Amino acid sequence: MSLENKINDDIKAAMLTRDQKKLAALRAVKSAILLAKTQKGGSGELDEQGEIQILKQLVKQRRDAAEMYAAQNREDLASEEVFQTGIISGYLPEMMGEKEIEDAVGRIIAENGFSGMKDMGKVMGLATKAFAGKADNKTVSEIVKRLLS
Repeated sequence: MSLENKINDDIKAAMLTRDQKKLAALRAVKSAILLAKTQKGGSGELDEQGEIQILKQLVKQRRDAAEMYAAQNREDLASEEVFQTGIISGYLPEMMGEKEIEDAVGRIIAENGFSGMKDMGKVMGLATKAFAGKADNKTVSEIVKRLLS
């Protein structure tokens, strides 16, 4: 089942249960997907990687907004953003643990004979493809730096 179909089913379920907070989060996801599909130059279809990118962007926006609201002592708005972050994060694939990332990056380095910081870009390129949507690039970058040093 595609993400869009799953979101539509969950929207219907949220409407039936009258869960307005969840409904707002799901409608934001649906809106972002529809916008991405209809953007100028778009093919009208999204692959799984594109859907994951949209979800990550929405989660990041919600986290940033929650931090901003918390800094302004608007806990009511911050809690709403945190709630929506939790709902949207539920549709992302499970993230890899730091140990898993370290093992996989170690294999990439060993299999390709990389050594030293000069190869960081090559390692990051391979790692980004391998971990697409399953690991945070910032964490991967820190691990690559540590292993290549």
